[in-house]
Amino acid sequence: MSDTRRKLTTIFSADVQGYSRLMEADEEGTLSTLKRYRDAMARLIEAHGGRVINTWGDGLLAEFPSVVEAVRAAIDVQNELAGYNANRAAEARMMFRIGINLGDVMVEGDDIYGDGVNIAARLQASAAPGGVVISNTVYDQVRNKLAVGFEFLGQLPVKNIEEGVPSYAVRIGEQSERPEQPSQQWGRQPPVQEASQARAPMPPASMPWGSRNRTLGILGVVALGLIAINLLSWEGEFWARWPAFVLAVTAASLWLRANSHFDRTITMLALAGLTVIGINLLSWHGEFWARWPLLGLAIAAGIRWAMRQRASEGGR
Repeated sequence: MSDTRRKLTTIFSADVQGYSRLMEADEEGTLSTLKRYRDAMARLIEAHGGRVINTWGDGLLAEFPSVVEAVRAAIDVQNELAGYNANRAAEARMMFRIGINLGDVMVEGDDIYGDGVNIAARLQASAAPGGVVISNTVYDQVRNKLAVGFEFLGQLPVKNIEEGVPSYAVRIGEQSERPEQPSQQWGRQPPVQEASQARAPMPPASMPWGSRNRTLGILGVVALGLIAINLLSWEGEFWARWPAFVLAVTAASLWLRANSHFDRTITMLALAGLTVIGINLLSWHGEFWARWPLLGLAIAAGIRWAMRQRASEGGR
């Protein structure tokens, strides 16, 4: 029998909302979809340095040495699965709920168990379909490290935990329904500044990852097609530069909005600066007039950065 030891780790628990209903409607199709979705989940977990510990029924349990990477993995999972679900009928969509907890667990072989795991499972059960709920121990570690918002859900009752566990929903765009607020809202509350931070720069429900990638591909093909038409019907003027430029700016805007590693306001100001420079160069008349709007945009970006630094320091 292997020795039992203890360790501190980040536990990631996930399961499917309405799994029994999906199985009753289409058992073979549901099992095939579950395998595809869980394979994608395992790939993203490993990409963020995590390890899948166990899968059972419709559930999955994983652990991460990094709390930040665990939350990033959860966000990436929900966004990728949202892309898969976008092409499915509403009643056939497979929505996962994810709970994340940082806690002390018992380790036996490759398995982990104990209150730390039970809390993650309880958080997962309280998450909305397509959503992520984290414990206060996770929130304390990630609140100033990720460009997402958090919503305090109150004190979550957990078996064997007398005072319950303060929990937070991670705001992933607006694609998840808001979890039900517990009727009792006592316990630790997040500062007002943090609760109202910029929303997660993730793709909204109308444009999940898969759809967004297809849109970027279409914009690229259209731009190349216009350039080809211009060159094949050349009459001494490169008129395709303007529509191609507009398409490039649109694609850059979509990509920046989908990237969770940057501040949305600052990146959009940077994109505005590049757009001004592009317009100046494409309509060049011997003067670099873009320097003045660039100065204004740089000042705005500097103010935004200073405000974020101040908010970050105030939250410590």
